[in-house]
Amino acid sequence: MRLPSLLRRTPFRLTLLFLALFVAAAGAILAYVYFASASEAQARARADVETELGALTAIHRTRGIDALNQALVERTIRGGPYLYLLTGPDGKIVTGNLSAMPFDLKEARHEGAGEWSTFRLTSTDADGRVEARRSIGVVMPLAGGDTLFVGEDIGGIEEYLSRLTQALWGAMGLVMLLGLAGGLYISRRVERSMAGLNQVVQAVQEGDLKVRAPVRHTGDELDELGQGLNTMLDRLEASMSSIRHAGDAIAHDLRSPLTRMRAKLEVALIDAEAGKIDGVDALGIALDEADHLLKTFNTVLAIARLQAGGAPDPKVMDAADLAADMAELYEPAAEDKDIDFSAEVEKGLMIEGNQPFLAQALANLIDNAIKYTPAGGGVKLRARRRSSGEIEYSVTDTGPGVPEEDRERVVQRFVRLDNSRTEPGSGLGLSLVTAVAEAHGGRVVLDEGPGAYGGFGPGLRVALVLPPASAGMI
Repeated sequence: MRLPSLLRRTPFRLTLLFLALFVAAAGAILAYVYFASASEAQARARADVETELGALTAIHRTRGIDALNQALVERTIRGGPYLYLLTGPDGKIVTGNLSAMPFDLKEARHEGAGEWSTFRLTSTDADGRVEARRSIGVVMPLAGGDTLFVGEDIGGIEEYLSRLTQALWGAMGLVMLLGLAGGLYISRRVERSMAGLNQVVQAVQEGDLKVRAPVRHTGDELDELGQGLNTMLDRLEASMSSIRHAGDAIAHDLRSPLTRMRAKLEVALIDAEAGKIDGVDALGIALDEADHLLKTFNTVLAIARLQAGGAPDPKVMDAADLAADMAELYEPAAEDKDIDFSAEVEKGLMIEGNQPFLAQALANLIDNAIKYTPAGGGVKLRARRRSSGEIEYSVTDTGPGVPEEDRERVVQRFVRLDNSRTEPGSGLGLSLVTAVAEAHGGRVVLDEGPGAYGGFGPGLRVALVLPPASAGMI
């Protein structure tokens, strides 16, 4: 399924999902209200019957059957929801407002006191209509063989529950309407947002990488999706631009070495055929040019490897040891060019990384500093711990420096400033350092150097900032 088709179907599915969830939640609440009300009403009716039964049995226990009979007569005359029936040992009715026992008296006596019964009580209303109202009651055998039945007409409770049911059904209908309205409202909002995302996806499919998803700054999931899509498009556009720029730069920077190589080989061939020289020197220069091309391609492959998979085989190491080794390695090269080289290295700078790649990055920084610093200038290598806890390698020189407006551009592939075109190189040194830093979770910072040194220039300070090794790995 294509993504735009999926985006178009999402609002309708969202409406149905919202409506189903809303109705299910509301239905559960209304069902709870009904069953809780019914249970409460029936429990209250049973409690009333038990209270009345307790009062009558107390009269019988303290004052005898005659007092009980009199109390039943008074209650029957007074009226009310209660149902009474007193029978003698022979099962004949003594007192009460019922014409017959609601259930089998022998079975009730066999089962014992406190046996509840639910039954239909037939009665005639004022208009002569016969109705059967639901009732409940309990039978209690008394001393001397008498039996007392106390019940209650709960037809009013049934009427109340019937009205409650009708009200709940009406509420359910209202809930469905509100759920449908809410679902439509939300789906419309989602549909508008999805329409914007759909347009962006279609534009990207057609090759337009500059289009961006609209962001409403509401902080919801759709905004997060739009921001994520925009970030992805930013990176994709930057990658495509880098690829285009790299292709142009490769064609520009490799054309001259390839042309020189061809010319040297051609001269060697002509001279060898003419017998003037054997062409060994020309072949040696051609080999140097070929080595330079291979080095350029190897550097490009190393950068791609770092950007694709991060630093391979990271191990915990002391950054101070690597800095000391690099300082010892490059000090003779600086002396040969009459450059004052110094190193300031703190101890115990534990990091997690790939030592060969970090060594290559430091080599690029020191080599660039020595290359662009005039004789009589200075280069300083430092390894220290920042106040933030990060580990920093920095190389500072007194060369011509890099203008502030070019510092973001100079770390890109094959970028060489005008003042460096006279020096050998491919423009990959700082881009490799940046790739190494990012692969180790760090960054590269370019600042102005310490100022003029013998009138040479503002200088440049390049810092490779890396996160420290975690405490559990040291």
